[in-house]
Amino acid sequence: MDFLKDLWGFLKQRKKFWLLPMIIILLGFGAIMFFAAGSAIAPFIYSLF
Repeated sequence: MDFLKDLWGFLKQRKKFWLLPMIIILLGFGAIMFFAAGSAIAPFIYSLF
């Protein structure tokens, strides 16, 4: 949780709020890849990238 606090402090102090949507999208793609790796839809997910 310290990493998230540091990240939020950096974004707030440097006024880099435009990075937040990119971070959220990257985390979302990572979650999709992680959860789809062991499922039957894995070949379809990997073909998108």
